[in-house]
Amino acid sequence: MAERVIATDTALKLIEALRNTYGSIFLYQSGGCCDGSAPMCYREDDFRIGNADLLLGIIGGVPFYIHESQYAYWKHTQLIIDAIPGKGAEFSLDSIEDRHFITRSQVLSGEQ
Repeated sequence: MAERVIATDTALKLIEALRNTYGSIFLYQSGGCCDGSAPMCYREDDFRIGNADLLLGIIGGVPFYIHESQYAYWKHTQLIIDAIPGKGAEFSLDSIEDRHFITRSQVLSGEQ
């Protein structure tokens, strides 16, 4: 079975840099409000995971969560977390970096 969330080497390098700066962090797939559908990066104590949030996987040693309603839309896809040049989403730790996270996706086939 395919992993539900994976990361590119570029994203893994950004995760490592953020972990080195901020310590324990996690990623949360935004639902498309203020900052679109960007994955958000938070310090462990800066955002509360709720009962309706699902642990989709671990990338770069960091938990990756998604709200169950958002997962309902993307349950047939594999999320591919990447990092590209530019400032990140306003509330995310990557907002002050020279790279920011984005989500790409690919549809999972019936065999995956």
